[in-house]
Amino acid sequence: MSGTLLDGHDVVLFDLDGTVFRGGELIPGALEAIQEVHRRGVPVRYVTNNASKPDQAVADHLVGLGLDADRTEVSTSAQAGAAMLAEKLPPGSKVLVVGSPALVSEVDKAGLVPVREFADEPVAVVQGLYTEIGYRDLTEACLTIRAGALWVSCNGDRTLPTERGLAPGNGALVALVQAATDQEPLVAGKPERPLLDRAVASAGAEAPLMVGDRLDTDIAGAVNAGMPVLMVLTGVSTARDLLEATADMRPGHVGADLRALNRPADEAAIGAQPGWQVRVGSDSLELAAQAGAQPGDAMSALRALCAAWWAASSGPVAVRGADERAQDALRQLGLA
Repeated sequence: MSGTLLDGHDVVLFDLDGTVFRGGELIPGALEAIQEVHRRGVPVRYVTNNASKPDQAVADHLVGLGLDADRTEVSTSAQAGAAMLAEKLPPGSKVLVVGSPALVSEVDKAGLVPVREFADEPVAVVQGLYTEIGYRDLTEACLTIRAGALWVSCNGDRTLPTERGLAPGNGALVALVQAATDQEPLVAGKPERPLLDRAVASAGAEAPLMVGDRLDTDIAGAVNAGMPVLMVLTGVSTARDLLEATADMRPGHVGADLRALNRPADEAAIGAQPGWQVRVGSDSLELAAQAGAQPGDAMSALRALCAAWWAASSGPVAVRGADERAQDALRQLGLA
């Protein structure tokens, strides 16, 4: 029996949307899991690609959901985007902001001058999620970028998990500007390193653990930064997405939700699993239950399938169950 996933880590970086909550609803198991992290004395950082809210509003939202959170524990992509601009521009430079008042505030705090129009002659554009963005805002950004301005995107998430389902994310609007300008932005949020590096530095930590739900941002960001990572299946990415993930988006551990944090580390580790046998074909997998396989033990089946397929290949794969228990596990995972 190994120690828990928390052992040996001096900070836990939690993604928010799809990992801790969905919109205004706390994800089952999140409260107890994060309370245990606090009880163990391990610092936490809430690391969000959502640039629409200031850190205090994020902390207030978490407190309203029952968590003990402080603004100093919140790292946003708006903060990371403004810091990236400040590193590249002289103080007092004009920056066209396509985003929320929170992003405007971060640009101002970084010693830059936020503006809203191409006519103000900005030398850079920063773009973050804001539900009030309109055609005029995107037009001003396109004109500025085509004139040669530096372009920073707070994040590239094309979708945003909500209690109603997936809504358009900042990446969807960034893609529109890309199509209209034939340019590519610098990205401050996950999967790039600036946001994660700033969060770790703010805790004075050296051994972080990342926890997230999304392969192309949370998991890829952790892999990119050389951090161990736990993936949870409570948000955007599915069991099939994980199984077919490329090497740059593969976590070392996977759990159904945040409760995996406080379970023995070897239980959540992707690898061969007692009770399951996986036969690998050229483009297929066959899962068979062995002695020790428990009804409903679908997560361990997923860990075994991932280990087998990742060692052999990558990309699309057909999966079938060799017996009733295996078929039931695949149905639970959406892989049948």
